[in-house]
Amino acid sequence: MRALVVDDSKPSRSILARVLRDLRFDCTEAANGLEALAALSTSPRPDLVTINWHMPVMDGLELLRRLRTAPAHRDLKLLMVSTENDRDRIAAALAAGADDYLAKPFTPEALARKLVALGICTTAEAAAAGDRGPIRVLIVDDSATIRSVLSATLGADPDLRVAGTAINGQVALASIAAGPPDIVLLDVEMPVLDGISTLREIRRTHPKLPVLMFSSLTERGSKATLDALLAGANDYVAKPAAQTADEVAARIRDEVIVKIKALVPRSAQAPRAAPAGPPRPPLPARREPIRGIVIAVSTGGPTALAEVLPALVASTNVPVLIVQHMPAFFTAQLAERLAKICNAAVREAQAGQEIRSGDILLAPGGRHLAIAGDGGTLRVRLTDDPPENSCRPAADRNSTSAASVWGSGTLGIVLTGMGRDGLQGSRQIVEAGGTVIAQDEFTSVVWGMPGEVVRAGLADTILPLSQIGVEVALRLKRRGG
Repeated sequence: MRALVVDDSKPSRSILARVLRDLRFDCTEAANGLEALAALSTSPRPDLVTINWHMPVMDGLELLRRLRTAPAHRDLKLLMVSTENDRDRIAAALAAGADDYLAKPFTPEALARKLVALGICTTAEAAAAGDRGPIRVLIVDDSATIRSVLSATLGADPDLRVAGTAINGQVALASIAAGPPDIVLLDVEMPVLDGISTLREIRRTHPKLPVLMFSSLTERGSKATLDALLAGANDYVAKPAAQTADEVAARIRDEVIVKIKALVPRSAQAPRAAPAGPPRPPLPARREPIRGIVIAVSTGGPTALAEVLPALVASTNVPVLIVQHMPAFFTAQLAERLAKICNAAVREAQAGQEIRSGDILLAPGGRHLAIAGDGGTLRVRLTDDPPENSCRPAADRNSTSAASVWGSGTLGIVLTGMGRDGLQGSRQIVEAGGTVIAQDEFTSVVWGMPGEVVRAGLADTILPLSQIGVEVALRLKRRGG
């Protein structure tokens, strides 16, 4: 297959071309619309043209119009790839002739899904192109027993390969420098160089390398793990308590391996194309006040909350209720850390407490959070009901109760996380007349929860993490709250 990549940014062209070559495309590049037209007249006909919006000489919209009106080119597959992500702008690009639209920054998986949706690649071809073999795991732990059990259990999975082991952070950093693995499984407490110090150095030299913390659920261990999550660790797993070898291996398979595969997805899990259809029309400007905000977040949540909340809390006088998937040990400490980061009162919710304007409440680990009341005095309701979506607390429980109380004044935010918790609650918010913001795929540690909401057509806005707090602050200013 052939592709013409049109973008005035050389780094952007290189990234796109590299991803397309992985999908078995021969690529030609052009820096603007005029160069693209020249390339089309002298080179073999491409199967795909990717077009940036803002370019000198001839921009992307003009190029789209020229191609759609030229008999020789009007049936080309045209994909606009741009930093513009406003709904009106996307609609304008589609009206000018683009077959589909991909927002920058993007992931290879997102591009593959677009090509599947356009009929250029099959899901099997996209999956095969991205298949890089087993996931290579570096195990870092000072315990020989833990290293041995992890190596044996991970090595037994055909999708994983133990790339190496290290007894402390210093050895781990040397191993990463010699050849980075796909993911690091990192102990927190180690001699010579501990997990937090090791993580900070990994983030300095390999900012995108996934790191999964492996720690004890003692008070000391949980505090250190929270430090690691706020310092950039992607996720954590609690070390199994003293049990039989078979029970420990089962825990590793059920918890560690599942998270490794979520953090380093392989394309054997074929990309799912979004349902085809016309672009959703822009939503009318809303005037009713925002009465309350609910946030759903899981994997990568502490870092995401630390970025979103400061801009939000400085602007809001409405309650903010947060569900972060974490054990009870962690949530009180997370609330305390977020309070310091935000310079505002972030508290773990207490059963029966009144929910007041400006409250920022975090669901306690192990208990569902809901709102009790009918619009007058609202109070926190905590329950030990069975898990929903394998989660307790469950975002669906929180968001559904918010929609029943605040109706069209409910603003839902779905951030990074594994699974589909938040999908049903978002549906309830939208059906009640409220709105939902979803984090984009590129900035999500795992695009599970927000991806489900986006694919269901429930998100009125999809934004990078850095823009979500500002967007909420603007909505609060426009609509009150």
